[in-house]
Amino acid sequence: MDTMVGSFKFSAFVLSLTLALVWSVKADQNPDSVKSNVRNQIAELADYACRTILNPEGESRCDYNIALGKWLPYEPAWHTGQVINGLIDAFRLTGDSTYLDYAKKAGDWWCGLKIQGNPRLDGLVKAVHGDFVGDYIIFSTISDGTPGLFKLFRVTGDSEYAQIPTDAGRWMLRNMYIPADGMFYDAVSVKTGEVMKHWSPFWPGKKNQKLDDVARPNNEGSLFLDMYRFTNDERYRRVFLEICNSLVDKEGKEGLWMQFTPNNIADSSFHPRFNLWYAESLINGYELTKNLRYLEAARKTLKTYQKAQQKDGTIYYKNYLDGRFEKGSIAGSAVAFAGILWMRIDKESNSHEFHENIERSYEWISHNFFSYDHPDTNLRGGVIDIAIRSKAGKVWITQRDLGTIFALRFLVDYYRYRFE
Repeated sequence: MDTMVGSFKFSAFVLSLTLALVWSVKADQNPDSVKSNVRNQIAELADYACRTILNPEGESRCDYNIALGKWLPYEPAWHTGQVINGLIDAFRLTGDSTYLDYAKKAGDWWCGLKIQGNPRLDGLVKAVHGDFVGDYIIFSTISDGTPGLFKLFRVTGDSEYAQIPTDAGRWMLRNMYIPADGMFYDAVSVKTGEVMKHWSPFWPGKKNQKLDDVARPNNEGSLFLDMYRFTNDERYRRVFLEICNSLVDKEGKEGLWMQFTPNNIADSSFHPRFNLWYAESLINGYELTKNLRYLEAARKTLKTYQKAQQKDGTIYYKNYLDGRFEKGSIAGSAVAFAGILWMRIDKESNSHEFHENIERSYEWISHNFFSYDHPDTNLRGGVIDIAIRSKAGKVWITQRDLGTIFALRFLVDYYRYRFE
């Protein structure tokens, strides 16, 4: 799963960037006007996802380096899966077949990653992480890249979109599951087919690595739940719930899983999305079983993100358990993803506990995007998700596709939350 962390503060850059954004007045609260605005925003973001984020082959371009003016790959199977997920949601709401056509193109690209002719990896997909992680297949790159594919199957009836992720899940269950600990190993070497049980590419300089360094619950994407629904095989339901139970048992008092990367227990910082994926899977587990332990564990996570959201709706990339945060990078994707889960848990609880945060997320997404007449067409209309870091002695200022993708999902859910 994505582990990029913004580590620099560039106030002058952020100020100049702000001047290039659309900062409009507070949205008109007239219901008909808001309804129309949300529909328009969905169309605009879906179009950006189709025309700008996806390349002609259907692969996500991933990260746009503003300084270089270039798109750079970063965990492309995961990013492409996220695009599919958002486009299918938009298609289901609007009925616009353009979004389905682009989702199918992206789904075909994803399915083309299936490994064949390699006895050790046969059935797996070549979902390499790239960037600093290198040429390793990462469990969560696959698992959280698959929800859109199962949605694509349900919309089109083409079983390949579900069968290939299911085959990959079967491989990972056979080779990477640690039942006694309720976890999966993180990484597989593409070159050797070896499951990395004693050394993780996430910690290249760490000599003595323990189980929590090389394995995680890895319930992102709720892959085994989707596999169960596709196959009706009770094994997969059982595994999914075993991992949900593992998450409840391993959750800290703050509602996070600080022992696992990309959280950093050493400096008490937590990733803007990682814990939300686990919370999402727990809400899925609650919907399946009505087990209140899952719902309450997810609520603990979402209350921590409630505290991390600023009054203007912003969630920064790097936050700390004591309430501190770093302003160098802005995670629009976290603003949207937290909003999606706040809506879901309020619905499941029949409450308005997170209503104010949901509205903050909507206002933030509505106002924080690159202007439609921005001179760089790669940025034009994209929702802000800025990550700043250092690489090879250079400052990398990156606009990530994730802000737009998660905002698209949020707006579809928000439309239903407000108007259906």
